[in-house]
Amino acid sequence: MARQFSPVYPETTKLLDAGAGLGALTIAFLNRWQAGNCGGQVEATAYETDPVIIPGLTKEIRRHEDADVTVSVINGDFIGLASTMIALDRGPRFTHAILNPPYKKIGSASLHRAQLRTAGLETVNLYSGFVALALALLEAGGELVAIIPRSFCNGPYYHPFRRFLLRFASIEQIHLFESRTRAFRDDGVLQENIIIKLIKGKAQGSVCISTSTDDSFSDLRETQCAFERIVLPDDDKQFIHIPTEGGDDALLQNAAFGFTIADLGLKVSTGPVVDFRMREHLVDQPEAGTVPLLYPGHFADHIVEWPRAAFKKPNCIRDDASTRKWLYPNGYYTVVRRFSSKEEKRRLVASIIDPTRLPADWIGIENHLNVIHEGRKPLSENMARGLAVYLNSSVIEQYFRRFNGHTQVNATDLKNLPYPNRKTLIELGQWARTYAQLDQTAIDQKVNALA
Repeated sequence: MARQFSPVYPETTKLLDAGAGLGALTIAFLNRWQAGNCGGQVEATAYETDPVIIPGLTKEIRRHEDADVTVSVINGDFIGLASTMIALDRGPRFTHAILNPPYKKIGSASLHRAQLRTAGLETVNLYSGFVALALALLEAGGELVAIIPRSFCNGPYYHPFRRFLLRFASIEQIHLFESRTRAFRDDGVLQENIIIKLIKGKAQGSVCISTSTDDSFSDLRETQCAFERIVLPDDDKQFIHIPTEGGDDALLQNAAFGFTIADLGLKVSTGPVVDFRMREHLVDQPEAGTVPLLYPGHFADHIVEWPRAAFKKPNCIRDDASTRKWLYPNGYYTVVRRFSSKEEKRRLVASIIDPTRLPADWIGIENHLNVIHEGRKPLSENMARGLAVYLNSSVIEQYFRRFNGHTQVNATDLKNLPYPNRKTLIELGQWARTYAQLDQTAIDQKVNALA
C-alpha cells in the first residue's frame, strides 16, 4: 500500500491514517518516505478510538519521529470529528491518506449516519464513510490508498458513495486478491477485499488493475484498462467493474447482449417466503392444505427435486388466505441461488422450477432464492430454460465477477446483467431441451457462439 503512492512528495507531507490500530500503515509510509531521502517534512496524524490500543500505537509510531517527522495520535471517533471539520470547513487538510478502516454496517437512524449527512455523505458502512471523509479532507491532488471490502462496487446502497468517489477523485489503481482465504486467513471474510488508490481532483484516465494470488504479491500482475471498462459509459448506477483475464470484453462489444431484464419484459424478485417469520405456516412433509416450498437445497443439477426426505428445512407451506399473497402460481421459473460458500467456483447458479415435478396449483419460493418471472406469472418453458443456460455460462460468470465480490447474488445484480433478446433466449431453451443433461462445455460453446 505504501508503494502505491507517488515517489514525489511535497515540501510538507501531511499524512492521515484513520482507524490506525497499532500504526502498521503509518509506519510503512514513514519507512518508505525515509528510505527515499525525499527531503522536506512529514506530519503524520493517526486516529484511533480504542483506548486499549492507544498506548501501543503512540509508542510504535513515535519511534519514527526525528527532526523531519512529527506524529500526532488522536484518541477519538474519526467519523464524528471529521464530519464536523468538513461541515464547518475547519481543521487540517492532508496530502496523503492511508487506510484500513473498520467494517460495520451503520443504521439509517444511527449517530454516525447523521454525522455523515452533515458532511454531505450518504453511506451504509463505516468503511465507506471513512474513505469518503478521508477523501474530503485531502487537498487537491492528494492521494488516498485504502484496503476495503469490494461491496461498494455494485448495488443500490453504495450508489451515493460511488457517485461521491467518482465525482471528487480519479481511480488510479485497483488491486484484487484472487484468493480470499489465502490473503485473509485470519479474518473469515465473506467477500473480497481490494486495495484502491484515488487521487483527489485529477481527471480520470486509464486505471491500473493489478492482481496477486495472496498477500505475498509473489505473482503480481498489472495491466492498464480504459476507464470505460471500469465504469460503463451508459450505466447510471455506476457499477465499478474489475476486468479479469479472459474473453468477457467480447460480451460487452456484442450487440446481441444489449438487453436488460426489463427490456425482456421480465422481473427479478427475492423469494418472498422468509421462513423464520412464517414458522407457524411451514410443514415438514406434504399433507392436505399444503403446497411445495422451495429452498436452494431442493435443486440438484439445476432441476427441482421435491419433496426431499430427511430434509433439514420444511418441504411445504400452508396454502390459505393468510399465505396466498406470498405464493406464486405453479409454472416454469428460473431461480438463482442468492448465496454461495466462500471459495465455491461459481457465484451464479441458475436452476429451473419444473411444474410437472410439483403437484400443486401454487408454490412457495424461499428467501434464499432469486426468481425470474413475468409479473409474478410463470415463464414459458423455453424462456426459463434459456435463461438458466445463459446464466450458467462461464462468460456470464466471469462478467458477473467483474463487479461483484460478494458471496451474495442480489436481484439488482441480475437486473444489471446484459442479456440476449427474447427470441435468442427462447431458441437457447429449445436447444437445451434436446439434451437429457447439459455439461459446462456444451453450455459455453453454445453461449459463446450467440451473435
